[in-house]
Amino acid sequence: MSSNSNYYCSLLKICTETRNRSQAKKIHCHILRTIKDPETFLLNNLVNAYGKLGDLTYARNLFDKIPQPNLFSWNTILFTYSKSGNLSDMNDIFNRMPKRDGVSWNSLISGYASRALVTDAVKGYNSMLGDGAANLNRITFSTMLILSSSQGCIHLGRQIHGQIVKFGFGSYVFVGCPLMDTYSKAGFVYDAKQVFDETPERNVVMYNTMITGFLRCGMVEDSWSLFHSMREKDPISWTTMITGLTQNGLYKEAIDLFREMRTEGLVMDQFTFGSMLTACGGLMALKEGKQAHAFVIRTNHMDNVFVGSALVDMYCKCKRIAFAEAVFKRMTHKNVVSWTALLVGYGQNGYSEEAIRVFCDMQRNGINPDYYTLGSVISSCANLASLEEGSQFHGQAIVSGLFSFTTVSNALVTLYSKCGSIEDANRLFNEMNFRDEVSWTALVSGYAQFGKANETIDLFQKMLAHGLKPDEVTFVGVLSACSRAGLVEKGYQYFESMVKEHGIMPVVDHYTCMIDLLSRAGRLEEARCFINKMPMPPDTIGWSTLLSSCRLHGNLEVGKWAAASLQELEPNNPAGYILLSSIYAAKGKWDYVSELRRGMRDKGVRKEPGCSWIKYKGKVHIFSADDQTSPFSDQIYAELDKLNHKMIEEGYVPDLSTVLHDVEESEKKKMLNYHSERLAIAFGLIFIPPGLPIRIVKNLRVCGDCHNATKYISKITQREILVRDAVRFHLFKDGTCSCGDFW
Repeated sequence: MSSNSNYYCSLLKICTETRNRSQAKKIHCHILRTIKDPETFLLNNLVNAYGKLGDLTYARNLFDKIPQPNLFSWNTILFTYSKSGNLSDMNDIFNRMPKRDGVSWNSLISGYASRALVTDAVKGYNSMLGDGAANLNRITFSTMLILSSSQGCIHLGRQIHGQIVKFGFGSYVFVGCPLMDTYSKAGFVYDAKQVFDETPERNVVMYNTMITGFLRCGMVEDSWSLFHSMREKDPISWTTMITGLTQNGLYKEAIDLFREMRTEGLVMDQFTFGSMLTACGGLMALKEGKQAHAFVIRTNHMDNVFVGSALVDMYCKCKRIAFAEAVFKRMTHKNVVSWTALLVGYGQNGYSEEAIRVFCDMQRNGINPDYYTLGSVISSCANLASLEEGSQFHGQAIVSGLFSFTTVSNALVTLYSKCGSIEDANRLFNEMNFRDEVSWTALVSGYAQFGKANETIDLFQKMLAHGLKPDEVTFVGVLSACSRAGLVEKGYQYFESMVKEHGIMPVVDHYTCMIDLLSRAGRLEEARCFINKMPMPPDTIGWSTLLSSCRLHGNLEVGKWAAASLQELEPNNPAGYILLSSIYAAKGKWDYVSELRRGMRDKGVRKEPGCSWIKYKGKVHIFSADDQTSPFSDQIYAELDKLNHKMIEEGYVPDLSTVLHDVEESEKKKMLNYHSERLAIAFGLIFIPPGLPIRIVKNLRVCGDCHNATKYISKITQREILVRDAVRFHLFKDGTCSCGDFW
């Protein structure tokens, strides 16, 4: 081997390390000009350089011109094809090789393994054994074990383990680590521990792998014990523990260990900071998150896209959207994770419109969404009840192929449920190839919101029959469905089954459903006894629910108790005053109504004004009671007057008890006729083409009279009217409502 060849080989090595393809080509030209017949050794290095630099055409052309290729030549081009995933040419070269060694077989197996082709990799491994056990080495076993681990093939992993023992490779750390990883990923952590214990010489990598296995299986105490037993720990050991603690929800412990790691003066990488910031977000520990942010800046990690995305996520979880935006804007590199972190943050903090805007900006910047991004933006559309935008994202899910992901499908089921298209939600649910607990719960909740008790209960029973475990949200849907249908005894049965059959401890939402169940059915004294036995006091919704039913059933005694409790809990909440006023007004006690209003005025308590809105041709039209601001007001009021006459002819009688003003009867009727939802409905009747449903959203609960009036309107006009109020959906059709009389 000449000194010139060694010199050129050194230069080519530098080119591959610096990824300098043009310089490698210049060296190649120089070789051709200065060496008449280059040695095979030098040509092999050229092939290797081109292969590592990704220029397969040059590598293959050069290989084909080697006068007398040796085994190293064949292995070099074989490895090039294996690494690049060009399996067709890899097989062609392998079959043409005059001679093969362990390197040849490992390249073949590695090529299949890198493309997750388990059957082909096993076939190659068996052929390798047939060619002679002498070809086997630690790389062979490591490759097969990594494939077993990544594809969840525990049986293959066990078979390879048997052969590792048979051929005497059990003491190799290089083999032991992927073997432990295979077992722990499959949940066989004790098998992984046995491998660890039986390895005579364990290095820090094996300790780190075993700690990862323990944490992956939730065995936190065992991981702590092993971590503390290590004589030497590297930064990966610390990061592994911090990451595992975070993944197990032990955020405070993760933060404390991060502080300890920092005190030790160890080098931290992107994964250390990422896990620390996740822990801060999980605890909403803004102070610690800011400290970590400062440390990120001092250690020059701000340009790392992984760390930047974690910072955005942390600030969003701490409800500091402005900080998250600032970090996001300063990021020099953004990927789909960065954009998704901001999008999800907006959605979780109630800024659904901003979430949709971020999604559109992301696409304009050439970033394609993944399944999690698309699912998140669809969820934001669901929160806005924006069927138009949601349907567009549904189309994108189909075109992009992301619809097959359960996260996306679940979001679409929720979207159509929340937008009142329960039939479309059901159709999508039935089209799903795989349904998890979230899928079933989404549809259960959708039917419950529509007051379809029988469908809700049937679906819940099917969910149980499929062996799926309901969660807290599922039971909220089931209990609320029983409430809206007046199924008191069945509701009690489901409530009691939560603990007895499913091991779910009821929380305040479930108790609120039970309060609603009893009070809607007029069993107000029973509801009071139930509240007195609760392990925690009702929240605002619970007291408001009871008080609302007291108004409906005219129970002043329980109503006063509920109102006093609500005012004690939230003195500035107007619901206690308004609902109690309704009870007094219904009984004609206007002095008490005036007294309550003075109390509100003196305490600065303001009632949230009711408003309703409807979307038409991409524009949202908002209405409040007696609203005259719309450019179409004349048409709207004329339409309402016309409808009112027809409604009276059909037997409609206004419920004047819902008007909390001591005015003449004619004035009360007028006030009812121009509520915000009726103005929005009239707008829809004028502009939404026949055959299409009219979709209305209201910020407050629909009053009883408007609920009754909308039934008449749907019958007279033969239109479907969908109203989403602060509590549920109401689908009015042919003079009926989906929630029956339990509005």
